Amino acid sequence: MQEHDMSWVRTEMALAQAAPRSQVGFGAWVRKNLFSTPFDAALSLLAILALAWSVPHILNWLFLDAVWTGADRTACLTTEQGGQLPAGWSGACWPFVSGRFGQFMFGRYPLEERWRVILTGILFIVLLAPLLIPKAPYKGLNAILFFGVFPFVAFFLLVGGFGLRYVETPLWGGLMVTLVISYVGIVVSLPLGILLAMGRRSKMPIVKLLSVIFIEAVRGVPLVTVLFMASFMLPLFVPPGMTFDKLLRALIGVALFASAYMAEVVRGGLQAIPKGQYEGADSLGLGYWQKTTFIIMPQALKLVIPGIVNTFIGMFKDTTLVLIISMFDLLGVVKQNISGDPTWATPQTAKTGYVFAAAIFWVFCFGMSRYSQYMERRLDTGHKR
Repeated sequence: MQEHDMSWVRTEMALAQAAPRSQVGFGAWVRKNLFSTPFDAALSLLAILALAWSVPHILNWLFLDAVWTGADRTACLTTEQGGQLPAGWSGACWPFVSGRFGQFMFGRYPLEERWRVILTGILFIVLLAPLLIPKAPYKGLNAILFFGVFPFVAFFLLVGGFGLRYVETPLWGGLMVTLVISYVGIVVSLPLGILLAMGRRSKMPIVKLLSVIFIEAVRGVPLVTVLFMASFMLPLFVPPGMTFDKLLRALIGVALFASAYMAEVVRGGLQAIPKGQYEGADSLGLGYWQKTTFIIMPQALKLVIPGIVNTFIGMFKDTTLVLIISMFDLLGVVKQNISGDPTWATPQTAKTGYVFAAAIFWVFCFGMSRYSQYMERRLDTGHKR
């Protein structure tokens, strides 16, 4: 009798778990996500038509009608423009990218010294990858090397010293400058933003007032203004005879600007923590810094991962503004080669250069976005869906 009951239970469970074919598979996903309502169906059809019209044109411009070889602008000109291609030919000019690829990556960094930049990039990847892999061992040691040792090693590799040739920062450019500014901005803005957020919530009036003044003053002006101040006004506040490198001024301006926004993101996470968490920590006899370090801050940072990564992405793209203080990041070098080099001055060259720069920025920003979503799913342990 008991065996019969168990068989009946298993049969009922199998029937309950077996979903109709209309509710599983690709067809069910399409009906649910694209055509669940008449309005959704209309939007989906419009999107499909837009893709059907645009994707072939984009692929033709990028690949099929593109020019892949050539030594100068004449390779990408039509016969109407005095070139070699048939009239009406319109496609990307990839010889421009391949011919100027070194400048796009390194700027005017000496050719024989570029191995130092490549070595710095390899060290960066080798130290960063274990930090991004949750199950990688020796996280503490790796963090010390990445945040404490690597900046000094990178400084001497890129600038010079200990037998290496000195390379002044005005020669730096391209993706190298973009990554240097982004790395420093991220490493400085997160801890400084946390301190500013804690200061704004502090019960000490002086600390709170100074934090509020800094955050609101920096957030109230555009980054362009901050860069101008860091480049032209910062030297006025140092002793006579002391000078700051232009790249260092840009690093200071970007880091301070990003930290003000980061402070508000972190403050939002702190305010989302229930009061019971504070009371529970107090009941355990934990001090302020123990409570903040082990209970409050980890929960707050987990809640605001999207906001933190969004700030990082915005800062990564805002590095293009250093062009106004004569620092040439990736976009600045591309623009300089388009407008300042008559060898490649064609409409198709300009479009290709900007598309290439946009693709590089998109790869980095999309990578940060996807990793943040991965971390959100991994740390989402508060409830089950």
